Amino acid sequence: MPVATKNARTGKPGYRCTDCGRTVAKWVGQCPDCGQWGTVEEAAPQPTSPSKVGTAVPSTPAKPIAEVDLDSARAVATGIDELDRVLGGGIVPGAVVLLAGEPGVGKSTLLLEAAHRWAAGGSGGRSLYVTGEESAGQVRLRAERTGSLHPELYLGAESDLPSAVSHVEKLQPGLLIVDSVQTVQSGDAEGTPGGVAQVRAVTSALVSLAKERGLPVILVGHVTKDGAVAGPRSLEHLVDVVLQFEGDRHSTLRMLRGVKNRFGPADEVGCFEQGDDGIAEVPDPSGLFVNGQQAPVPGTAVTVVVEGKRPLLAEVQALVSPTQLSMPRRAASGLDSARVSMMLAVLDKRGNLKTADQDVYAATVGGMRITEPAVDLPTALAVASAKLDLPLPAGTIAVGEVGLAGEVRRVNSVGRRLAEAARLGFEHALVPPDTGPPPQGIRVTEVADIRSALRTLRRQ
Repeated sequence: MPVATKNARTGKPGYRCTDCGRTVAKWVGQCPDCGQWGTVEEAAPQPTSPSKVGTAVPSTPAKPIAEVDLDSARAVATGIDELDRVLGGGIVPGAVVLLAGEPGVGKSTLLLEAAHRWAAGGSGGRSLYVTGEESAGQVRLRAERTGSLHPELYLGAESDLPSAVSHVEKLQPGLLIVDSVQTVQSGDAEGTPGGVAQVRAVTSALVSLAKERGLPVILVGHVTKDGAVAGPRSLEHLVDVVLQFEGDRHSTLRMLRGVKNRFGPADEVGCFEQGDDGIAEVPDPSGLFVNGQQAPVPGTAVTVVVEGKRPLLAEVQALVSPTQLSMPRRAASGLDSARVSMMLAVLDKRGNLKTADQDVYAATVGGMRITEPAVDLPTALAVASAKLDLPLPAGTIAVGEVGLAGEVRRVNSVGRRLAEAARLGFEHALVPPDTGPPPQGIRVTEVADIRSALRTLRRQ
């Protein structure tokens, strides 16, 4: 074990991780930040007194805020409407965007299409796609398969940061895409590519490059097994925009979610569909989450959820069946299992609908995941419909949060939800009390509690 030296300022020993830069008060075998073993070494002594901050000539003079030029901060459209929606109208010159997602979800395909649209559109000039994970030939084959070939789209297979910057110096692109930030290595930092120190150094260098040149940069980021962006937590603070690309391996639907956005809303969602010939936008995805059956079926309820600012139709299905098990099974897919269990308890206690001796299965259609409380009422109605074998009438939706006392509470954006349902042909809605006047084309029935909702179901 290394011998500690006294910190010149505090008189206490100090140690530093050579991989991520974390400093600790005493020596440990494993770094508490990055988890690497044997990387904690004796830290250099700190200066005895803080140095005085000097002055320097500013790079640009300060101006009154009303005189600052806005042209440099106006978003430029990428050519992909769903991507522009999430970005807030397009990508801002000098902005650094981090796109994270699981392997195989389609990140590279989406960005290759974005590079092609950028080059073909001509608004930002040529685009440069730097790949550190695949060879140039592999990317060329994908571009040919998806129809993303263009003479102004340049491809560089580099895993060395100075080499990638040399491509930028030579080509002067209007858009730079780096796939991925975990595979690029900088000579100014220690550690292996993908390590905490390397990811931080590469990202910092690319952020400086973007700000100096006004060059928009999109970085591909890997995720850990729990869905978080791999690398240091400071990575998300360094960039301007963080996007999460999500999708089920068994479904063609892909959702692009905004996590952080300094230039626009951080709660927008874009919808795409992954196919054999590339990735396509889905500007009206509500039909993907609703079953196509015309006749009402027991155990189904349609609702409207709000993803960001976009209302989407979704269908909740439930199945209640007798069981021979001493402990009945409860299974939920696409729904919060805790809230499903809560709805079963509310139906039992407040609605006198017993399911303690039956298996209950609840799921969404199309692989959609819903976590907002507005799905409580349709979930309860779907379970009750399956239990009573009474279908909800065609053209009916349900929206509302259900409390433990059985009351139905208001949720946000009810007017927008009802307008979307009316646009798609729904005629009747079960909503909480005092939700305001409904939009034209749809009538509403206000249900104050779960008992009144069940009475509405039984009258059908």
